[in-house]
Amino acid sequence: MKKKITLIGAGQIGGTLAHLISIKELGDVVLFDVVEGVAKGKALDIAQSTAVDGFDINLQGTSNYEDIKNSDVIIITAGVPRKPGMTRDDLLGTNLKIIKQVAEGIKKNSPDSFVICITNPLDVIVMAFQKYSGLPTNNVVGMAGILDSSRFKYFLSQELKVPVKSIQSLVLGGHGDTMVPMPNHTLVNKKPLTQLIKKEKLDLIIDRTRKGGAEIVKYLEKGSAFYAPAASGVEMAESYIKNLKKTLPCAAYLNGEYGVKNVYAGVPVIIGSEGVEKVVEIELEKKELENFKISTKAVEDLFSAAIKIDKDLDS
Repeated sequence: MKKKITLIGAGQIGGTLAHLISIKELGDVVLFDVVEGVAKGKALDIAQSTAVDGFDINLQGTSNYEDIKNSDVIIITAGVPRKPGMTRDDLLGTNLKIIKQVAEGIKKNSPDSFVICITNPLDVIVMAFQKYSGLPTNNVVGMAGILDSSRFKYFLSQELKVPVKSIQSLVLGGHGDTMVPMPNHTLVNKKPLTQLIKKEKLDLIIDRTRKGGAEIVKYLEKGSAFYAPAASGVEMAESYIKNLKKTLPCAAYLNGEYGVKNVYAGVPVIIGSEGVEKVVEIELEKKELENFKISTKAVEDLFSAAIKIDKDLDS
């Protein structure tokens, strides 16, 4: 029996997710959006490419939450994108209202799903969704670390003139300006990165990684990144659906790991058929741990701001 994957939000990321999932044949797709015509139009457009690409799945566009019932995976992209000059945090008030409605719809119609959040500000939206929905923390995770790590590896590959696949690295912490790229845990063709690049150049790449989304927003002017975020979300969904047990950097719930409790932040986790099956604790140097704590503190502070906006979170 085919898996059922629901995409909440039929914007640029949602449409790209639907297309990638279809090509990979990960499951039947329900594309949901409050603007019914957008979801139906994109679903029909992708469905009409089945004869060209040769994939065999069903696509449905809808604005009815009942159509998401019994989903195996739900990926949430609903929310407003950034505009030039905006930070991810500037989206908090508007997207908090949206995620509350989404959480209620999922809790009522598909509470056993594995849920991946992509909506910004990522870490706080994941925390808010989990609070609103009451879903188990192992079944609620945020897509950020894969994207940030991919950007870091791409920028390094361009500087070092090596294939991206030859680079092993990861980015931890919140999905924002305090994210923590890990050069000391980065290998290029199995050689330590720090032996291959000058500190001044590395610092510039780390800064560009932190501002990777803003750079794209500046170019697009009327939107934000969608191809790379969608590809990252698909990798997470695939690991869950196929029980691949990949170790992926994701915004996951921490209950004491890395000395942090009751907060979502980017860390390596193993994703399999049980959702987030394990938080992988890697050894951090003193400065790395300090930066990680600064990043998680920023998430906590923003969540406190979210509580002031909606007291329902403080429960």
